[in-house]
Amino acid sequence: MKDRIETRVPLAPFTAYQVGGPAEYYLQPSCTQTLESGLAWARERGMPVTAIGAGTNLLVSDDGVEGLVIHLKAWRGVEVIDDAIVEVRAGESIAALAWQMARRGWSGLEWAVGVPGSVGGAVVMNAGAHGAQMSDSLESIEVLTETGERRRVPAAELQFAYRSSRLQQTSWLVLSARLRLLSGHDPTALIARLEEYNAYRHRTQPSGIPNCGSVFRNPPGHKAGWLIEQTGLKGLRIGGAEVAEKHANFILNRGGASARDILALMDRVRQRVRERWDVWLEPEVRLLGHESLT
Repeated sequence: MKDRIETRVPLAPFTAYQVGGPAEYYLQPSCTQTLESGLAWARERGMPVTAIGAGTNLLVSDDGVEGLVIHLKAWRGVEVIDDAIVEVRAGESIAALAWQMARRGWSGLEWAVGVPGSVGGAVVMNAGAHGAQMSDSLESIEVLTETGERRRVPAAELQFAYRSSRLQQTSWLVLSARLRLLSGHDPTALIARLEEYNAYRHRTQPSGIPNCGSVFRNPPGHKAGWLIEQTGLKGLRIGGAEVAEKHANFILNRGGASARDILALMDRVRQRVRERWDVWLEPEVRLLGHESLT
């Protein structure tokens, strides 16, 4: 229920993998007052706070997540600030935003059409595709700090790199992102590009089976999927988890998988790739809860 702290709320339904245990405490805020009071409640109790959005890049432990989980599912809204400058709340779908901006003739987010996550998650992970990434268009973000301070942070201070940002080392909660796009483009041409990217995604990536997208970051000079495929790991299974045949950097929940199955398969893949190529794959999926890779 929105705007009320609940206990032992299952998180699996909120994740693309459809696995994982409950949140010790759970809040889905729809307004700033509820969000700020929820954070203050957790802070008074010395409780860890975890923010989640669309849940497309998460692997939640079977044991669940301690502390307060803030679900920004309802934290949505797009405000036009100026010509091709928009302020977007963290819970907005980044793919839906790409379509919306294309219809306006504003370019810069076409790469995001195949990214299933939220704007907030895309900022934290510096999501990207087709040679572009979130930081290319980001001007600033608004955050709530661990002390409850509301701050506007310029993109230049966020230390963006490939699939990483300073936000991954802070307890800040991203509220919104201000994006500077490029106006004056033909909407028909932009939409055609989005449709082309979408078609490519469906040709090359598995769909219709629970997964989190790319499991591992591409190591310098390599493609993670190629390394996994060339190690002969397509189709490898542990329990209900399987390395996808269509794209080896995807691990699928074939039915009945647990988070432990997926984590164990990730670990097996890392070990085998390291033995074959002397390359250590780092997770792109965000691990929540007590479990971690060895």
